[in-house]
Amino acid sequence: MSFVIEPKSTGTEILIAMLSQIGYESFMEAEETLKAYIPSPDFRLPELEDLSDLLSKNYSLAFTHQLLKSQNWNEVWESNFHPVLILDKVYVRAPFHKSNNSVKYEIVIEPKMSFGTAHHETTSMMIELMLEENLSGSSVLDMGCGTGILAILAEMLGAKIIMAIDNDERAYENTLENIRKNKCRKISVFMGNVGLLKNERFGLILANINRNVLLEDMSIYANHLISGGVLLMSGFYNDDLDIILQSAMDSGLTPDKKTIKNDWLAVRFIKSKQTVAK
Repeated sequence: MSFVIEPKSTGTEILIAMLSQIGYESFMEAEETLKAYIPSPDFRLPELEDLSDLLSKNYSLAFTHQLLKSQNWNEVWESNFHPVLILDKVYVRAPFHKSNNSVKYEIVIEPKMSFGTAHHETTSMMIELMLEENLSGSSVLDMGCGTGILAILAEMLGAKIIMAIDNDERAYENTLENIRKNKCRKISVFMGNVGLLKNERFGLILANINRNVLLEDMSIYANHLISGGVLLMSGFYNDDLDIILQSAMDSGLTPDKKTIKNDWLAVRFIKSKQTVAK
């Protein structure tokens, strides 16, 4: 399926969320379109027409569909997977790529179409922000861990306790696989959501998800940060910044730094020492 939604900046993440609920398994953003894939037996045109009706008040949506011949789509996706070098410090590669001994941190990610390969702007910005943190001996939560790439980097940066959570079974399994490939020993992986958090407190929380989930769980992130702890957050567009900032500040989080790539944002927040989150 090929979708064109306007306005794209806010509509794309909403469209992906809605398509995921009706069986679409993978997505690829192009400059003007969103490509989404679903097994042909699960395709239902009326569901797309209903979806278009739901979006019609706020968005313009057009789509086309095409039946593709059966093939190993993971294999096709892997063939287009290239290594990524970030700030000359972090090298992200697949197992079938050559190692790079000239960088300080090399992360091996088995590409299984889980989110988090450093190719997307949000993941690369999160990595850049993480490189500025002192994680020696710290406790870290990676919320919506995807491939586990950020949790893996956190261990490489010296974190001693790392909790990684994702509500997608494929992401959960992929994270476990990537932890083994990178010989990590400090990461505990769970399938679920913020409901799994009990009395844990973290010095750093990583949340690279989407606007709606971030807004819904903002106060929970704040409550599970130690005083003076840091929240690194991405997965939303520049147009969403005001509502994200307001939600964060209402939860006792102070914005400290932001970075932007292709209209995607990543923001660093600090839990105010004088303020108790709601």
